[in-house]
Amino acid sequence: MSSRTTDRAADGVARDRGSQRRQRWTAWLFLAPTVIGVVVFTVVPIAGSVVLSFFRWNVIDPARYTGLDNYRALATDSSVRASFGNTLLFMVVAVSLQLLIALVLALALQGRMPNWVRQALRSAFFFPLVLSAASVSVVMKYLFNQDFGVVNWLIGQAGASPVPWLTDETWALAAVVLVYVWQQFGFSFLLFVGGLANIPKELHEAAAVDGATGLRKHLRITLPLLSPTFLVASVVGVINAQQVFEQPYVLTDGGPGDSTRTVVMVLYQTAFEELRFGEASAVGVVLFALILVVTALQFRLSRRFVHYQ
Repeated sequence: MSSRTTDRAADGVARDRGSQRRQRWTAWLFLAPTVIGVVVFTVVPIAGSVVLSFFRWNVIDPARYTGLDNYRALATDSSVRASFGNTLLFMVVAVSLQLLIALVLALALQGRMPNWVRQALRSAFFFPLVLSAASVSVVMKYLFNQDFGVVNWLIGQAGASPVPWLTDETWALAAVVLVYVWQQFGFSFLLFVGGLANIPKELHEAAAVDGATGLRKHLRITLPLLSPTFLVASVVGVINAQQVFEQPYVLTDGGPGDSTRTVVMVLYQTAFEELRFGEASAVGVVLFALILVVTALQFRLSRRFVHYQ
């Protein structure tokens, strides 16, 4: 009897192991397309770019190993240094405006209004994000034209002088920022709408009973509880802003001078216009490292201001 019991137990263990093995293989089968896609389209290109950054290659001639020469050339190229400075400045200004506008609009939609109005406004605020950045930039280039643009026409109606939006170094960067923020703030807006919906109404009601005003309630309750959403919105916004390309390329082509030239523009022009793929890969590697550093710094600083419920 004990022998039969032992055999049955052994058979049960074997069946359990077989079931676990089948579950693991099933899990890997479902994960395989994603894993293969990440490896083929992300890991391999990144590794290839890192390797290519140590070579000089123009597609026509054989690749020639140059060591760190490509990186030394970047350090001495004033145009590349200006592009990194422009990108960092653009990132700070654009992301700050994007988060501020998105937060204000999300808070405004929490007020009393018909539900159909609220839904219409949500769709209107998100709509620019689904448009092509290149097509939006083409339209905006006409709107910001100094001579016949609608923006300057409206400014003239107010009695002010026309603004050289796309031909002055300061105003050109401002125009690029405005176009980028107009198209991108919808993503942060939806994140904030979702974050505000998760804040319990009882907290605001209790604060109102204690005599807290609207501004104080937002500072003491809304913003702390919304801090995880702020983190996600800021991380995504910073990563996207450091890779900005279409808006400055279409609006100003990096000018006037190098005032709106970004890192991705330098990468594109170096690789596909000048066929210097080694130097372009070095630019991409440095940009990748910069994104990693800035993102890691954001998560590091988030320990101080992010509060989870």
